[in-house]
Amino acid sequence: MRSDAIEVTGLTKSYGDLAVLHGLDLTVPTGTVYALLGPNGSGKTTTVRILSTLLAPDAGQAVVAGYDVARDPDGVRRSIGVTGQFSAIDELLTGRENLRLMADLAHLPKQDAAARVDELLVRFDLTEAADRRAATYSGGMKRRLDLAMTLVSRPRLIFLDEPTTGLDPRSRRDLWEIVRELLADGVTIFLTTQYLEEADQLAHTVGLLDGGRLVAEGTPAELKAQAGGATLDEVFLALTGHPVTTEEKETVR
Repeated sequence: MRSDAIEVTGLTKSYGDLAVLHGLDLTVPTGTVYALLGPNGSGKTTTVRILSTLLAPDAGQAVVAGYDVARDPDGVRRSIGVTGQFSAIDELLTGRENLRLMADLAHLPKQDAAARVDELLVRFDLTEAADRRAATYSGGMKRRLDLAMTLVSRPRLIFLDEPTTGLDPRSRRDLWEIVRELLADGVTIFLTTQYLEEADQLAHTVGLLDGGRLVAEGTPAELKAQAGGATLDEVFLALTGHPVTTEEKETVR
């Protein structure tokens, strides 16, 4: 695999007269966690949609897992997994059936699919609930199942778009631990989050996106030193001019 899992140069995107991304540049080294932070409307989800081939950019270049998103979107899709803001599970199916469906879509051989499903049920602590309809799962269980489905095909690059939104603190910490385990396995993770603490806990590199522009980038420690703040809340205020109030910590996107 290339030394950089994601390379973005001059990425721009507008919706009509509304410019969302203004010449975005960023690089994500393989085997790291990159966290993208920004207020509502800053362009984080648009960035993820472009990098995962769900949306075409207006200009610029993005290379993901060695494939150009415009020239070889199929190559990108074969190489990545995506967990979006909203769950992709079918609540009428059981946890096991949801995972088997993903295995079928990934064209895994029947024997390999069964083994992979069992492996993921154990890894995500869903074995006891495996044959219950997903509609009966708690929010944290649904999120774990959603991520397990993303991992069926063993992608080496994963996009997590605000994966802990709406979870209780314990479920959030559980998901953080799963991210750390994936990282230990060599998986590259591109994370958008509404929680500043989450970026501080998980990311090697944090990018602050404001008005479609990357206004600061570095390790959490580097950003704190640059802004003279002890917390990422203070960094966000110092580098973007936007205060992060208690209410905004729960809604920043």
